[in-house]
Amino acid sequence: MTPLTFINPPGLYDPEPNGYSHVAVVEGTPRWILLAGQGGESADGALSPDFAVQLRQAFDNIATALAAANATLRDVVRITVLVVAHDMAKLEVLSRIVRERFEGRPAPACTLIPVPRLALDGMLVEVEATAATR
Repeated sequence: MTPLTFINPPGLYDPEPNGYSHVAVVEGTPRWILLAGQGGESADGALSPDFAVQLRQAFDNIATALAAANATLRDVVRITVLVVAHDMAKLEVLSRIVRERFEGRPAPACTLIPVPRLALDGMLVEVEATAATR
C-alpha cells in the first residue's frame, strides 16, 4: 500500500465543507504531490474582479499548498488552467504570468480549458498542479 497524506495548509481557506483537500502526497520515488485546483481567492475567500490579480493569487495559493508538502513551484511538472470566458487577451496574461513564475526553468506541461463558470461566483481562473520530488 502506498503511503498517502492529505493536507489543508494554513493560509488557504478550509475546503473540508466542500468535500475535498488542497494537497494529496503519494510517497515513493518519485514522490507525487497533487493539488486541487487553486482559484484566485485569498484565505478569507475574497476574489478580485481582475483576471491577472486572480491568476497571481492562484499561483500564490499553489506555492502555499506546495510548501505544506515540502515542495516548490520548481517541482511542478504539469498544470491545468481553467479560464472563464477565455480570449486571446487572457492567454497573453496567462503566458506572461507563467513565464514569471517559472523563470529560469522550462514551464511545466500545461492544458488550458475554457469554461463557462467555476465553483464560486466571480471566480475567473483555476489552476491545478502536479509536482514530483525525490
